[in-house]
Amino acid sequence: MNILIVEDCSELAKLWQRALERVGAVVARSQSVTEAIYQIQSQCFDVIVTNLICDGVPTMPVADYAAYRSPKSQVIFVTNTSFFSDGSIFRLCANAAGFLQRDTPPEDLAALAQHYAASVPNVSRLCGAQ
Repeated sequence: MNILIVEDCSELAKLWQRALERVGAVVARSQSVTEAIYQIQSQCFDVIVTNLICDGVPTMPVADYAAYRSPKSQVIFVTNTSFFSDGSIFRLCANAAGFLQRDTPPEDLAALAQHYAASVPNVSRLCGAQ
């Protein structure tokens, strides 16, 4: 399972990465929207875990680009705000699979990512990137 983490706090990204690697994930990290889009252009991801706001910039473009480049990839949004707490993120983002608070235990995040990665087999074959 290939997972991309988009998070500007490197300590938090490392914490999530370790939890995901413990469940067998291969993890790439990005600290900005631009960097994440470059990663998606060159690599396929089963799941993208992204902070809703990364370095002051909304990360919805990452989800939008992933929906275009790899429509089967699932996106788990993480936030420390109540914005989108009404569930509207699922109406706005076709590939939104989850919406978690930033302080969710890393093991819970990893379990959710593992669940969604298992539901979209062979993403790397479908997105066209090798």
